[in-house]
This record gives sequence, structure tokens and C-alpha cells, in this order.
Amino acid sequence: MIKYKAQKIIVIVGPTASGKSDLGIFLARKISAIGGPTSGWRGAEIISVDSRQVYRGMDIGTGKVKKNSIKYKVLSIKGRRKDSEYYSDNIRHHLIDVVSPKKVFTVSDFKKLGQKAINDIQCRYKVPIIVGGTGFYIDALVYDLNFPQVPPNNLLRFNLNRITAEQLFNKLKKLDPQRAKTIDPHNKRRLIRALEIIDSIGKVPALNTKYEMLNTKYDVLWIGLKPKNLEKRIKLRLDKRLKQGMVREVKNLIISGVSRKRLYDFGLEYRQVSEYLASKKFKVKSEKNFKNSEYYKILLRDIVKYSKRQMTWFKRNKEIHWVKNGREAQKLTGDFVR
Repeated sequence: MIKYKAQKIIVIVGPTASGKSDLGIFLARKISAIGGPTSGWRGAEIISVDSRQVYRGMDIGTGKVKKNSIKYKVLSIKGRRKDSEYYSDNIRHHLIDVVSPKKVFTVSDFKKLGQKAINDIQCRYKVPIIVGGTGFYIDALVYDLNFPQVPPNNLLRFNLNRITAEQLFNKLKKLDPQRAKTIDPHNKRRLIRALEIIDSIGKVPALNTKYEMLNTKYDVLWIGLKPKNLEKRIKLRLDKRLKQGMVREVKNLIISGVSRKRLYDFGLEYRQVSEYLASKKFKVKSEKNFKNSEYYKILLRDIVKYSKRQMTWFKRNKEIHWVKNGREAQKLTGDFVR
């Protein structure tokens, strides 16, 4: 296969609830339809770029695509299934359900597994389609970003942990305004880590570099989605997730041993639902109770704010083709892969 073709990747970005997952599957199926000897491709596979979909047991709250099958490549001596492959609509998805929520999974961990997935997909003459809304993870995967090996500063962490998230966020705004625009202002763990890196090297490098100055070894087609009715879509999706059992999902995570602090760090759905459950001493019989609570209003507001932070990140990238529908995306993709 020609090396130039082997380096092609498609990246689909956009704010939460914009329809990225559905578009990714749609384009993967279209590429499979045009594959063959003339194009050189044998289809496409998707790499999910979501900082929370990597965790097992966090399905509804993270919006994982529906799993219609799993294939197991390896059986251990004891007969336990290993090395599973995740399929949705008969399209293989990578980097979903790869780690326990009790463990910390860093952007460096993601970059390593993501690059491995890209190489694996391309070696089988398929097109990698990178789909997600976690901009930092996407840039880490696509560009040659070198992450600083800053070891934990326990004394600094101890001192920073003594102040509120609001105070940490204000400190970050003064030291690195660009990073403050995209970080969760309530996530103490991430705020402390950002301040720890700044204390060590003076900045968060990935956010202080212009896109045109970044290098990549891939030939990238960037596709973006930003529907006009986004806030309405966010509310409808949140209500749908509640009907699917999102409160029960969070409750099950707590029962399985995931701490409230860990759930708080996951943010958004997991933060507000776990706080709600704690306020009710976990005696909740219906998802409707959550929807009628103040926690629901806070969650809806926070998701909208998060979508705006996502767009702040993506607007920095001038290579993104913002499309209105799948037909426009299909045209771009067809021209790119042929």
C-alpha cells in the first residue's frame, strides 16, 4: 500500500451532543462501501477520543455507542476472555472500556494506546476515524506533543488541596489564561495538576502553541459539527440518559467501590448524580426524583458550559471543516480517501 494513503486519518470533532458518534459510524460505513482495489482501503474503524469512555461501567453517563457485539481474540489458560473488540453497528471501536474507573488514566496513557490503535487499523488497510470531544486528547494523539515528565510535588499538592476549587481556578487564570478557558473549574485534581506543571516548567505546553506551528506525521481531514440547536439537544439527551438509568449506573459504580471523590473528578453527570445520591443517603427509587431536583438544573447548566469550553478549544484549529450534515461530511470524506 502507498505510504501516503496509510497515513490518512479522519478526525470528527465538536461539542457534546452534536452527533459525532453517529456521524463517525455513518462515514465508516460509507468508506467500507467504496473500499476495494481501486481505493486501496478495506473499510474504516473508529477510535473514541473521550476522557471518560475509556472507563468500564461508565456507559450511559458518557454516551458510549450501543454495543451490539464483542469479539474475543484470546482465551487465557483458565478460559477467561481477554483482549475484547468493541463493535457498534458492525463497526469496530477502539479505546472504549479499557480501564477500571478506580484507576487514573492520563493523556499520556491515551496517546500510547491511541497511536497503537492507529497503526493497527492502518496495517489492516483501513482508515482510522478519530471521533470525540476531548480536545486535549485529540491534539495529543494527532500532533507531536511532548508531555512534560513532571513528577508529583507532594508538598505543593498538599498546600493546593487546602484551598477551594474556585481559588485554584483563579490562580490558574492568572498564570495561564488559555488553559483556564478549557479546564473544568470545579475539578480540583486537574486544576492542581495544571498548577503543578506550571510550577515546574512555567506553562502547559500543549495550550501555548499555535496550531500552525504543530507537527503531525498524518494526513488529516478535520470535520466539525456544531448544530444551532445545541442547548435543546443537550437537554433532550440528558433526559434520555435519565430514562436509560443513569442514576442507577452511578449508584452501581459507588456500590462497586468507586469513591465519591473519584466520581466528583469525573465531572458533569457523575459529579451531580453522586452528590444527589449522597444527599438522599442513596435511597432513590426513581430517575424522576433527580430530574425534579436542583442537581438536575446544575448539571444541565454545567453541560452547556462544558460545550462552550469545547468550542473554545476547537476554534483554535483553522483546519476544521465545519459541516451542516452527513452529506457534506460524506463528500469531504469521499474526496479524501479516494
